[in-house]
Amino acid sequence: MADKDGVACIEEQAVASKAHNGHDSKELDERLEELVRTEVSHIELTPEEKKRVIRKLDLWIVPQVTFFYLLAYLDRGNIGNAKIAGMQTDLNLMGIKYNVVVMVFFIPYGLLEVPSNIVLKMVRPSLWISFLIVAWGIVMTLMSQVQSYGGLIAARFFLGVAEAGLFPGISYFLTIWYERYQVQTRFAVFYAGASLAGAFSGLLAFAIQHMDGVAGLAGWRWIFLLEGLFTVVCGLIAAFTIPDSPQRAKFLEEDEKKFVVSNLQMQTGSGQGRVTNDEKIDRKYIIAAFKEYKLWLGCLMWLGNGIPVYGFTYTAPTVVVQLGYTTTKAQLMVVPIYVCATAVTVLVALASDRVKQRSPFVIGGFLLGACGFLALIIIPHPKYPGVTYGFLFVAASGIFCPIMPALGWFANNMAPSSKRAVGMAILLTVGNLVGGLFGSNIYLESTKPRYFPGYGISFAIMLTAAALAFALRILYQRENTRRDSMDPDEIREKYSEGELLDMGDKSPFFRYTL
Repeated sequence: MADKDGVACIEEQAVASKAHNGHDSKELDERLEELVRTEVSHIELTPEEKKRVIRKLDLWIVPQVTFFYLLAYLDRGNIGNAKIAGMQTDLNLMGIKYNVVVMVFFIPYGLLEVPSNIVLKMVRPSLWISFLIVAWGIVMTLMSQVQSYGGLIAARFFLGVAEAGLFPGISYFLTIWYERYQVQTRFAVFYAGASLAGAFSGLLAFAIQHMDGVAGLAGWRWIFLLEGLFTVVCGLIAAFTIPDSPQRAKFLEEDEKKFVVSNLQMQTGSGQGRVTNDEKIDRKYIIAAFKEYKLWLGCLMWLGNGIPVYGFTYTAPTVVVQLGYTTTKAQLMVVPIYVCATAVTVLVALASDRVKQRSPFVIGGFLLGACGFLALIIIPHPKYPGVTYGFLFVAASGIFCPIMPALGWFANNMAPSSKRAVGMAILLTVGNLVGGLFGSNIYLESTKPRYFPGYGISFAIMLTAAALAFALRILYQRENTRRDSMDPDEIREKYSEGELLDMGDKSPFFRYTL
């Protein structure tokens, strides 16, 4: 396999030659092309060997990142359980105070996602990801000691700072291991940690709140304390278990490492050309991501998830309580809602990877969620608690299931890896910052038990997102058609191998996933 630094060195020489001589360096381009082609041509694995490699990745990579995200979502979302376990009364969180506490988390969480992914490209993933886990675990532990509304706001703010980099970091991290029509299923499994966190949060809160009064601490304080300490321990272990890249993966044989690297290079969608996945972060790739108009259209679409998901997550336990159930029973009744959403999310991802399409599942998910919220608008709560509870399943499934097809869509359609890392973080920044800030304020205490503004806004935004997804598909399809009409030989005459690599998803050989 060609050495990573050797390829990077030749690319740098080619750029320097162009700047100095004002024209392409044919010799350097030929050397680069030879290195890239050699790296791919050396890889020959049988179908059984390829399956074995994927199994190794699935057993080593996916369970870890899924567990880490479960911890993150558990620690940010347990405030909903703490609220009904006595925190609201103890800290006098009346009126909109609780909404402000929820909202403040998303300010640093959204703003720091892009910087965090840039850092991730510059340092070892094992160090950065483990650092983030330990950091938010410490914040969560200390949150158990807050004595006032202001103290809780400060703690939630720093929790947002610490958690900001995990989701975009893991999302990008998976793309350096799996090819374009394998990665979404892994996205879904790891994101299922969020759905499972909703279930575990209820179960843990149900158990932990029985410690009320132990050591003089209220039950809600024990929720923060125990979950925070556990996260710190897991973060310390993660520093030794997260592999930094396929090239450094100790659980892979040498030929298996080469297979993973070369296989990812060929993910252009056309069977021709190459993409890079190990280039150094460069300002031009950051700028390219910010200038990508299709990404910004996708950001608007992403709000169709960001706003409903956060509003629902922080309000679901309260909605169930207001149907006439006790706090203890409500904690348990939230569990099957998230288990159902998890199952739907994974099944949708499997189907999407199998048919190699993203947009139908994005659109379908948004429409499913819209149907759920429409029903919740119409039902006269709490008159029919069973019906309301049933449509919470529909709404939750519709909220969660389009997230991974949408994320996989943009992961497939951005190259090289530096642009993808920044672009995915931009997408998540908009969803989490705008979605989190807005979504956490659409379910106000004054609107219970009907929550008409919350359900109504969620319904409208999900319908709009479905329309935007359809428009985005048309744009990608038109560009693919244009590139299909281009002659491959003419493309190779016009551009050198180095230039085609540097173009990433703008290369005439690159095809967008629909």
